[in-house]
Amino acid sequence: MPHLFAFGLGFSALALAGRLKAKGWAVSGTCRSSEKADRLRAEGFDAVVFDPANGVSPDAGILDGVSHVLSSIAPDDEGDPVLRDFADALGDQASIRWAGYLSTTGVYGDSGGAWVDESSPTEPSLARARRRVTAENAWLDLQRDNGLPVHVFRLAGIYGPGRSALDAVRAGRARRIDRPGHLFGRIHVDDIAAVLEASIDSPAPGEIYNVSDDEPAAPADVTTFACELLGVEPPPLISFEEAAATMSPMGRTFWEDNRKVSNRRIREELGVELAYPTYREGLQAIHAQE
Repeated sequence: MPHLFAFGLGFSALALAGRLKAKGWAVSGTCRSSEKADRLRAEGFDAVVFDPANGVSPDAGILDGVSHVLSSIAPDDEGDPVLRDFADALGDQASIRWAGYLSTTGVYGDSGGAWVDESSPTEPSLARARRRVTAENAWLDLQRDNGLPVHVFRLAGIYGPGRSALDAVRAGRARRIDRPGHLFGRIHVDDIAAVLEASIDSPAPGEIYNVSDDEPAAPADVTTFACELLGVEPPPLISFEEAAATMSPMGRTFWEDNRKVSNRRIREELGVELAYPTYREGLQAIHAQE
């Protein structure tokens, strides 16, 4: 029986885990609290606590017999926490047939609104994106040096049920910010799972994939569409300068880079047809499910 072990059984990893479990796979992984571990076990996933910030790390034996590994845990100031504790075990585990690392399209930095693809240079402008580049390279080093079949997935902005513009509108947090020419890529969580599943079926160790939808879009347009679905008036359009005055420092960083991300490789090399090629299909589906 194939066995997926996910470092970080969170939003994206669980989307894949649910698909594989339905196909008869064993699925296990980590989370950061015993309370969440209990909830995951109740859902049929074997969960262990891994909390590097507090020095909680399970024994490397949790990888024994695992056939597939996925990591969605972000690096910290000291590097990738998974590789700090498990690099040797991952490199020595001959049973692993596929490994995936979830990164971010933020590694490309600011292209001035131009298209980027997997061959584009990684020139991140943000510290957290620079940490991602370092983590990507560390995972790929395991592939080159130890033969671990690593694949890197650079994700655009993730959304899905419970985490979308619809929720922001309902909560009164949505704003329509006018910054002409500034576009963002997005990806529905189910399409992330589809890309990962396609890679598992057609492994290409050392490969990097952009995981983004077909249409980079202005956040104001997404908010307007969410309001239309909910039958409410959209919030007023405000300038970026006005909005930035009340943004948190973290919030402002999301507007520092402007790029359009090509998803050609997942379509041509993995044969993926996105279920939600734009935010419109994605939000419509979430609204219909609700």
